[in-house]
Amino acid sequence: MRHKTRQIKLGSLLIGGDAPVSVQSMCNTDTRDAAATLSQIRGLQDARCEVVRCAVPDQQAAQTLGRIRRGCDIPLIADIHFDYQLALTAIDQGVDGLRLNPGNIGERWKVEEVVRACSERGVPIRIGVNAGSLERELLQKYGHPTAEAMVESALGHIHILEELNYREIKVSLKASDIARTVEAYRLLANQVDYPLHIGITEAGTTWSGTIKSTIGLGTLLYDGIGDTLRVSLTGDPVEEVRVGWEILKSLRLREKGPIFVSCPTCGRCRIDLIPIAEEVEERLSDLPLSLTIAVMGCVVNGPGEAREADLGIAGGKDQGILFRRGEVICNVPQADLADRLVAEAWKMVESRQQQQ
Repeated sequence: MRHKTRQIKLGSLLIGGDAPVSVQSMCNTDTRDAAATLSQIRGLQDARCEVVRCAVPDQQAAQTLGRIRRGCDIPLIADIHFDYQLALTAIDQGVDGLRLNPGNIGERWKVEEVVRACSERGVPIRIGVNAGSLERELLQKYGHPTAEAMVESALGHIHILEELNYREIKVSLKASDIARTVEAYRLLANQVDYPLHIGITEAGTTWSGTIKSTIGLGTLLYDGIGDTLRVSLTGDPVEEVRVGWEILKSLRLREKGPIFVSCPTCGRCRIDLIPIAEEVEERLSDLPLSLTIAVMGCVVNGPGEAREADLGIAGGKDQGILFRRGEVICNVPQADLADRLVAEAWKMVESRQQQQ
């Protein structure tokens, strides 16, 4: 059962409560270069990113956020550290949210100014605790960035905002270590009802980072923890979005786009299945319909998996049987399998659209 959190609004997007888990990413462009940043955001939008964050290292970057916001169709979050004036400028420029730790922007009056501006504009704040940047006193107390230290840091920042009667809050607790991250989120989820943004920070390159993120985020989501997520990868942020969606689809938490099932192949396989499976997945990656599509290679598991899918093929010798919703359509030569499966998928999309 999903951990019950209060609901906040990020632009037009609902976060927490009974809203679906949202997929987020972060630009790795120079925010001061609006054209490059907007180009990357459009690519993220095409990949179904639902929230995007931009780093704000200085006033020039903060002042560029207005142009970026006007060209962006999804909620835009400004990532702020240390300088409260950057937060005020970002709010003036129309951002939908802040990622900011109130405890590290100085005196209380500075926090009060930021909170006042956020309240007036309806801008929520994400408290983002990272194991790599914990407060010195907590490191002295715990010896190193433990899960308990991360939670204490988050609660301290939350307390500052609550004292100012501000509760439009989202919280994250990220470490590069899976076990520490999972433990921290579990501890905090038992103490607060604020929406939680989940992620394994600095997870690594696309290969290793995908594996670490899938284990960590999958564990938390299966526990019912998480209202937004980011898969942090060293590389193209579009890959973060793709991996995030696959995690959600695999857990049946979101049904946006196809779910692919394919066998690993073995000595029983009598068709060249791997390129067929890769081609089908690539050509149907933007299918606007939730379908389970199976590409199977032999007579042992193939017919059963293909029959249970919305669309599927079960390979034989140099050919395959094409199934649609459990029914055999026909035998298809190997050379035509990918084309036929893709065509049938788009026929199902057209049929659904005509029924609406």
